[in-house]
Amino acid sequence: MPVPTRKYEQLKILKDRIRTCNLCRLHIQRNHAVCGEGTPNAKFFFIAQAPGEMEDREGRMFTGPTGKVLDELFGEISLNRRDVYMTNLIKCNLPKNRKPRQDEIDPCRLYLDQEIEIVQPEFLFPMGYHATKYILKKYFGDHLPASPWAGQLIFSGEIKIYPLRHPSAVLHNPSSKQIQLDDFKKIARFKAPCKWFPICPMKQLYETNRLERKWIERFCKGDWESCVRYQMEQKGLYHPDTMLPDGTILKNL
Repeated sequence: MPVPTRKYEQLKILKDRIRTCNLCRLHIQRNHAVCGEGTPNAKFFFIAQAPGEMEDREGRMFTGPTGKVLDELFGEISLNRRDVYMTNLIKCNLPKNRKPRQDEIDPCRLYLDQEIEIVQPEFLFPMGYHATKYILKKYFGDHLPASPWAGQLIFSGEIKIYPLRHPSAVLHNPSSKQIQLDDFKKIARFKAPCKWFPICPMKQLYETNRLERKWIERFCKGDWESCVRYQMEQKGLYHPDTMLPDGTILKNL
């Protein structure tokens, strides 16, 4: 039997604390405080708002109708639950699925912060308004990136954040599924760096301290399909070595 990793042990201790938590009013009416699930070594870390009624009854992540939508979206990009980490901003069910209150977010966010610290993912995927707002405030303070946030890769200097619409939106508006799917398809690109990265001038410029890290993380190791250099390379079009991923020319080299 494999020896548990340190991350696994740390998460186990944290989950035991979550299951017995009574720091806010929500513990009074819950059946279960729902803990995060998945691999402790995940590259991809998904954050939903709170468990639904079925999740509250079963004590598991995404077991209800929203879970079926999420599994379909995962299937479209060949992603498996066991290869990611999933958790909630709020660990207890919100009565009648109401919005979370600040005095419920404040104690519960400490558990989420610890999960992120333990797992140390490369990408955070907050799903829905409240999870996204918390994560952006965590990494940007009051200087939030311009909205709309969903479907935009944001690099904080510490981690890459890719906000998503909550999968439950599809249940209320089935026509939104294609938008969701388009956003999820971009996640498939995050699995590996741009194929041109090993020979890209951006790599050399970064390694010689002539290019900020944000360009590499945002494009070369992130949303490389939106890189102007990548698009021109694919079309066989000339572009100078000093062209940045957004198409501007780097001067004063």
